[in-house]
Amino acid sequence: MNTKRFGLIIAVGALCVFLAVGNIAAADKFPAKDITLVCPWSAGGGTDTIARALVKNAKKYFGVNVNVVNKTGGMGAIGMGAASTARPDGYTVGMITFQLSTYQSMGLAKLSYRDYNLIQLVNQSPAAISVAADSKWKTLQQLMDYAKANPGIVTVGHSGAGGAWHLAIASIAVKNDIEFNYVPFDGAAPTRTALIGNHIDCATTGIDEMLQMYQAGKVRILAVNNTSRHALFPDVPTMEEAGFANPSPILDWRGLAAPKGVSADNMKILVKGFKQCFDDPEFRALATKLGLPLVYEDPQGFQKFLQGMEETLVPALESVSLYKPM
Repeated sequence: MNTKRFGLIIAVGALCVFLAVGNIAAADKFPAKDITLVCPWSAGGGTDTIARALVKNAKKYFGVNVNVVNKTGGMGAIGMGAASTARPDGYTVGMITFQLSTYQSMGLAKLSYRDYNLIQLVNQSPAAISVAADSKWKTLQQLMDYAKANPGIVTVGHSGAGGAWHLAIASIAVKNDIEFNYVPFDGAAPTRTALIGNHIDCATTGIDEMLQMYQAGKVRILAVNNTSRHALFPDVPTMEEAGFANPSPILDWRGLAAPKGVSADNMKILVKGFKQCFDDPEFRALATKLGLPLVYEDPQGFQKFLQGMEETLVPALESVSLYKPM
């Protein structure tokens, strides 16, 4: 073998080794491409708005973009199901929401938080119990006393059977032996319209959904279904302050999760990166503007919260004949 040919073989061999090492290094780097965040609700809605705001500056923290993709349908089950069954490489994560806590209990789907590697809790929103500004009820105690003396007479509007706001007040009602007449609407907007038009006596909504009407003096919020007051509603009492202790309130919630099977190393990067997104000043400023209560929990804290939420939901679902466990 001549010297030139031998040298060429050596050079080609060295190049192959270099490329192989480079490929291994590239494969080991995560993330090496953009991440997809599956939102199970429609574009422009509350969850979509939060998701897009959360990852707006994600490239600063991950080195790649996080792109929101909407997969809607089935009360969120389509999108959340897609996130749970995605390839477990860390490049697909999902926005999971309150409905995940009810699917199995209501007999709607077998999906639960146990089907994911949890990343973080993003927010918890409490319900507001509201009446029109000209209502005869000035306090929650007055409303509850009347409802107890007149079973099934007080109409309570909400944005859908089995939703967080419906179950929040149902939980309070069953604990106090009160029977309301529940009236479902297609979202918070028609619920608010019906309330100020005196077509319903009371409304249960997210407290942030009442912000503009509260500031305009069109509604009176009798209580917030939480253990602490909301910063934007300093004069609105908690349930306990209004006379009805509720240490485990039903809260709407949103969080992030990855499919089961994502490696521990990649999960560490996802948890760290999304926490940095959560702490981003621009995201937090928008949440404050919207009146959205941000609440962070790491994977362990998030799991503990979800376990408790499932237990709290059972009696509320039973009280409105929606408990149909799979």
